[in-house]
Amino acid sequence: MLQNTGKLAGQTLFITGASRGIGKAIALKAAKDGANVVIAAKTAQAHPKLPGTIYTAAEEIEALGGKALPCIVDVRDEKQIGEAVEQAVRKFGGIDILVNNASAINLTGTLETPMKKVDLMLGVNLRGTYLTSKLCIPHLLKSKNPHILNLSPPLNLNPIWFKNHTAYTMAKYGMSMCVLGMAEEFRGSIAVNALWPKTAIQTAAMEMLGGAEVGKQCRNVDIMSDAAYAILGKPRSYTGNFIIDEEILKTEGIKDFDIYAVAPGNALLPDFFLDEAEALVQNMGDQVVIPVVKGDSRSAATSGPIAETFNIIKGVLNPDIVKSTGGVYKFDLSESESTVGPPSSSLHLLVLPLQLVSTVGPPLPPIVSASLGSSTAAGVYCRSPSSPYCLCVSWFFHCSWCLL
Repeated sequence: MLQNTGKLAGQTLFITGASRGIGKAIALKAAKDGANVVIAAKTAQAHPKLPGTIYTAAEEIEALGGKALPCIVDVRDEKQIGEAVEQAVRKFGGIDILVNNASAINLTGTLETPMKKVDLMLGVNLRGTYLTSKLCIPHLLKSKNPHILNLSPPLNLNPIWFKNHTAYTMAKYGMSMCVLGMAEEFRGSIAVNALWPKTAIQTAAMEMLGGAEVGKQCRNVDIMSDAAYAILGKPRSYTGNFIIDEEILKTEGIKDFDIYAVAPGNALLPDFFLDEAEALVQNMGDQVVIPVVKGDSRSAATSGPIAETFNIIKGVLNPDIVKSTGGVYKFDLSESESTVGPPSSSLHLLVLPLQLVSTVGPPLPPIVSASLGSSTAAGVYCRSPSSPYCLCVSWFFHCSWCLL
């Protein structure tokens, strides 16, 4: 991991959405240097499923040697942002760094996206980023080395990143366009950059929606806080960049990225808007991927619990379902014999849908449930606009292409 050097000591960071996740991780990294952190977020009371509030985040920051100012802020509310900025200036004497981390997501197509959700995403992602930047910039201009860092992706204009969730892409790219415009507008005065993860990042929100198992294919938030730390220590001349976490950390001398993996050695899920993920999606078609069997493929494929499971799956997974969901179904199996006890088997089923997008709702009854030793292959109904079927036991990316 990237070591702290003290370069942010005494600096004031205004971070939106800093009560948990990546925003809080950046705050804690800065706190280790003795920085001042304004926690601008909505969570004042504990969520029943998501841990953390602006007050618990403040306690963690101060425990690490930083100073904290928790502020209840909805980035769509100009008055709340303005008041938080004024409080920060009164308490800490100014603002040196703005991190626009707050974001809203809803991955649905044009006909399935209510305007309320469109307004939310545009209001938080685009307008919130623009507004917070606008109100912080007069104070940033007084700083010795001011930075604005937006948690937003490179502007990849391949239509594949628009067709399934146009509203979300428009809103998220709005944050990136703020980088593009403000970096040039304030060149020489404020460094304005974007940071985006190469892989899915494990957060509490992701675990709540996707389950703990998906974390095994993610990196933890430390890689993003380390990358942000590397960026924020650079001079103001370092501006207008769309930075990928792994790439900048390589320039900082980091070589072993397994230290950031939730489960080192596991394959990692690429994040949205990147060429790696783009190639994955482009290679999908209306097909079912041939199962990958680990171990003795002859015996596993013809007999035993694995074969029984595929017989069950064949009953519900057919070309019509694949065509309607536009999905690729990939099965990774393993089976091992032991001299003591029954054979042990495991099944991992990863669904990579093209069109399949569901809305939050209670899970419906399973259509497949087959025990494989200590593991279970389960299929669940999915609230898809195009098909009621989805077979998955994992969640793809850190946002929902399929919410279980």
